[in-house]
Amino acid sequence: MVIYGVALLAGCMLFGLWAGDVLGMLLGVESNVGGVGIAMLLLIFLGGYLIDKKKMPPSTESGITFWNGMYIPIVVAMAASQNVAAAIDGGLIALLAALVAVGASFALVPALTRLGQPKPSPEAPVDETPVNQVASRATDDARSKTTSRPHHAR
Repeated sequence: MVIYGVALLAGCMLFGLWAGDVLGMLLGVESNVGGVGIAMLLLIFLGGYLIDKKKMPPSTESGITFWNGMYIPIVVAMAASQNVAAAIDGGLIALLAALVAVGASFALVPALTRLGQPKPSPEAPVDETPVNQVASRATDDARSKTTSRPHHAR
């Protein structure tokens, strides 16, 4: 049922907020530290586990999917706006740290993209056929298949 997916999401959220509060107390900060992130990770891992064990019916998944589209982006946006407000109140060093983190993230995108691409092997044959000839051959092949009739139809 859809309500079970919503209940799973709510349970993960409550546990994540509690864990974030406990983590904040342990670190000596009067704030929730990573509660939303803990909740989302718990939902991902618990949902994946239940799907693997065939314990989550598709209707329950639809309850989680519904809230993925509605609730999670709103909570993340709220948390992000609180972080920005706290950074501005924290002074220039917090703002500088944020800018350095964003700049480093942008700089790492090309490097990570190259890391994920397969390297071409030197033994692989290179097809030097012009694209136009390949495209015209494909069109000719398709045209001949549509115009020729099977033997039993003649």
